[in-house]
Amino acid sequence: MTLQSAFIYSSEQLGYRFNDNHPFNHMRLQLTYDLLKNSAALDETNILKPRMATDEEIAYVHHQDYIDAVKKAGEDTIDAHTADCYGLDTEDTPIFKNMHQASALLVGGTLTAVEAVMSGQFQHALHLGGGLHHGFRGKASGFCIYNDSAIAIEYLKRHYQARVLYIDTDAHHGDGVQFAFYDDPSVCTLSIHETGRYLFPGTGQTNEIGSGHGYGYSINVPIDAFTEDDSFLEVYETALREVIEFFKPDVILTQNGADAHFQDPLTHLSVSLKSFHYIPKLAHELAHEYCNGKWIAVGGGGYDIWDVVPRAWSSIWLEMSEQTHLFQQKIPTSWINKWEKDAPCPLPRTWLDDPNKFPSIPRRAEITEKNRKTLEHALLHIRREASSNSKAKKLNLDSF
Repeated sequence: MTLQSAFIYSSEQLGYRFNDNHPFNHMRLQLTYDLLKNSAALDETNILKPRMATDEEIAYVHHQDYIDAVKKAGEDTIDAHTADCYGLDTEDTPIFKNMHQASALLVGGTLTAVEAVMSGQFQHALHLGGGLHHGFRGKASGFCIYNDSAIAIEYLKRHYQARVLYIDTDAHHGDGVQFAFYDDPSVCTLSIHETGRYLFPGTGQTNEIGSGHGYGYSINVPIDAFTEDDSFLEVYETALREVIEFFKPDVILTQNGADAHFQDPLTHLSVSLKSFHYIPKLAHELAHEYCNGKWIAVGGGGYDIWDVVPRAWSSIWLEMSEQTHLFQQKIPTSWINKWEKDAPCPLPRTWLDDPNKFPSIPRRAEITEKNRKTLEHALLHIRREASSNSKAKKLNLDSF
């Protein structure tokens, strides 16, 4: 019998930790796990432990010399020049002990999610430890060592001959995944992110639409700084519905960065938990409509690890496991009492944000209109193809 949803988690994943002062802190995994457990929303029968990815699997995407360099870095046997050539020991990706093993476990977690869904054991799977979308074939970038999503997509192609739709709603452009499949027509990438004029990595413009046989299968919607819920959700729903109808995938992989939130310290978008409730809701609906329910979700960015990330990431599981009625309840006091002594800020009491915290956005109407124009440009080639197909069908019908 196919079960509904799998939750991939192990406390060992907390070993992916650069240093005490680094903004990427996987303690957010434990906070989210505990929030779900204290909400009685996560049963042991749904939890799968991640496996370790093999070197061969990591090499689906990454060059072997880079994998060897990561291993040496984690063993403190790499020289400074070599480390620099591979993007290691930088401010973003400092070296830490056993970094290869910690990174391979995150990759293995995403592959565990893939296997859970594609084997037919589960319809959906969530691996919040993944979503490291900036890793390149031969270089670490943006807190990401191995690109688990790209490896998972290649795994889906090789083992299941699947057409994969990758949906990235992280505030940062999903550059590593996009460029891994830039010329591949069996993979479609949709990234909705803050414009690169203000934010790392600076890529993801609307004219980045793929190359060669993959031309037209990369879609980017770079939204303006201070975009709020209404505009964000208009862009998200319009783009996702048109892209999925255009591509008709076998499986959906969503990257669920939580750093578009107005409280995130590293970005400039202004969405609230309202958007983080709807993002998985629509993905869930369309997975059933187009992919027989095959939906794999991973984590990503999110640097307000106490207030925002646990609620945003829990909302994915509550949607995936059809427990959204819990949004009507308060955050469990047991979770608050457990963690508030360690938190640098008051912990949330409700699943949605306090409206009194919402920032004022003087240019709201201007930003909304600008995002609509960006969206129109991003979807131009899809809409042209849809129009062309519609005309062709009409001609065929008229010939009878």
